Amino acid sequence: MTFVVDNSVALAWCFEDEQTVEIMALLDRVVETGAFAPQLWPIEALNGLLTAERRGRIDAATRRRLADLLRQLPISLDADTAAQTWTATAQLAEQHRLTAYGAAYLELALREGLPLATTDEALVAAAERLGVALIAVRAAR
Repeated sequence: MTFVVDNSVALAWCFEDEQTVEIMALLDRVVETGAFAPQLWPIEALNGLLTAERRGRIDAATRRRLADLLRQLPISLDADTAAQTWTATAQLAEQHRLTAYGAAYLELALREGLPLATTDEALVAAAERLGVALIAVRAAR
């Protein structure tokens, strides 16, 4: 695995108005070499797609197509995410004022010594404070 991919990046792959050259290069990198994510990633990604559908950003057929695209990517899910939730993840969330979701990505990157790809500004700041390598990406705004 080359890096930990955060849901903010994965969802940016799905929406043209969020795509940048850097974001799409990461998709190519995942296809070529794979990536790593916490166990919550598919649930969080699906929730993002369902929310987009409910808000009228995409229709149901597009949501299903995008979910299938994400499902087929070679993203390995960490088997120890749940075991870290009440300890290391909770501590990171508290110390860095992150959501539990964001802290799970940070905890995985720390534990595995992998760079983190995210567009989440709070997560970037926490990773920088902890010396976690970042893969610089910005979603289009």
